[in-house]
Amino acid sequence: MPGIEKILIANRGEIALRIIRTCKDMGLQTVAVYSDADKTSPHVLMADESVHIGEPVSSESYLVIDKIIGAAKETGSDAIHPGYGFLSENEGFAAACEKNELIFIGPKPEAIRIMGDKTEARELMDKAGVPYPPGTKKALINIGEAEQAAGEIGFPVLVKAAAGGGGKGMRIIEKPEEFERGIKAARSEAKNAFGDDRVYIEKYLDSSRHVEFQILADTHGNVVHLFDRECSIQRRHQKVIEEAPCAILSSALREEMAAAAVSAARACDYVGAGTIEFLLDKDHNFYFLEMNTRLQVEHPVTELITGIDLVEMQIRVANGEKLPFTQEEVRVQGHAIECRIYAEDPVNNFLPSTGILTKHRPAEGPGVRVDAGVEEGQHITIHYDPMISKLCSFASTREQAIARMVRALEEYEIAGCRTTIPFCNFVMMHPDFRNGQYDTRFVPEKFLPDELFPDHTGSPAAVAIAASLLVNDSQNSKDEAGVSLSYDGDQLNSNWWKNRR
Repeated sequence: MPGIEKILIANRGEIALRIIRTCKDMGLQTVAVYSDADKTSPHVLMADESVHIGEPVSSESYLVIDKIIGAAKETGSDAIHPGYGFLSENEGFAAACEKNELIFIGPKPEAIRIMGDKTEARELMDKAGVPYPPGTKKALINIGEAEQAAGEIGFPVLVKAAAGGGGKGMRIIEKPEEFERGIKAARSEAKNAFGDDRVYIEKYLDSSRHVEFQILADTHGNVVHLFDRECSIQRRHQKVIEEAPCAILSSALREEMAAAAVSAARACDYVGAGTIEFLLDKDHNFYFLEMNTRLQVEHPVTELITGIDLVEMQIRVANGEKLPFTQEEVRVQGHAIECRIYAEDPVNNFLPSTGILTKHRPAEGPGVRVDAGVEEGQHITIHYDPMISKLCSFASTREQAIARMVRALEEYEIAGCRTTIPFCNFVMMHPDFRNGQYDTRFVPEKFLPDELFPDHTGSPAAVAIAASLLVNDSQNSKDEAGVSLSYDGDQLNSNWWKNRR
């Protein structure tokens, strides 16, 4: 592959491993970077070379641009892949790569800047004819301005960080007397998370669904979409379960949203892999939410339904190559679901759970993909994102993909920390999810531990039992095997349906 021959991965965990594997498939050399906490992590051991970059805390290692650039130059790397998180959407990092004659495997700094500033992005979408929720185009100056804008668009409203994402710096305000406290809280959180306390407001769309489109763009003017993903199962405004394609989009609506996504990408002169995120209201009107100028955590479900390696496409585009397919050649085959397996306690408000992974045995078999960044014996720490792995199922139909995911969740064994496996099973079993009739309120409205099992004391088995009891009789008749899932090393085996009446 002329041009790029060695890539430094400026990340860790499962995404670093994911990138390394594609690099090896392409015959490219890889360099890993690691903090003190990651010196024996799988991504470090799998890379051809590795460079130590500092203390466990991210601000002393993975977020230090000079250390990443230094490691790339020290190892003679041609390019840097940022993965997601950390420096992946940092325009200064992309610019530093260019300045040091390193290829940044991602968009140009200006595209990152524009789409990273939510108010500027809204203005750009307005010019491009892409619909967005009613609200302020610019950051708020004072409470009075916020109250006036809210009066015009109507309550409830969302206060959102202008420079942020991932649910940080976001507050729902139901009435005027909540403004001052809500805006102060949002600004404080935004300042801590992004170093920027600017916020804006937009209309809160009740009963909305989170639907996004994967796009790819090269340096030759080609922009294509790789269809859609549904990401409405969220806790704290952060995704937990995704599926592709969305279960409720008509062909006409899908085509309209895809065209808007391509227009959004062209509007910012985008290059590489990116995601245009939309909110879909109960009347199936869609609105631009934001653009993620990087690879998404949930990219595997798109890869499964299209057969396209997104990391490979990122590398080829960064190397100046044309996309090897046209829009007409991209096809959807089957259905895919991703469950994020986090080291969290779903019964206890999804609080982080740390510990030594005394057992980690991922599910296997037909139609199952596991992107993991950990191995047995590793310590799950507080320093980084609590994701253990991404568990994906793929089948020819959505119903089969759900059944396959239930089987995979049952097989997955983890001990040493609590995980979201029981919660994911709860979702798979829930009639609303199975029928495709759910929205972003699913977790706060449906997953209610105190009501589902009032006597629970954080019991992991309770989630599995509650999930089992939610299956419809029509679905029960199709099931002939018991539910078994692993939580903190304990197994719950329930043949509840045999005696359900």
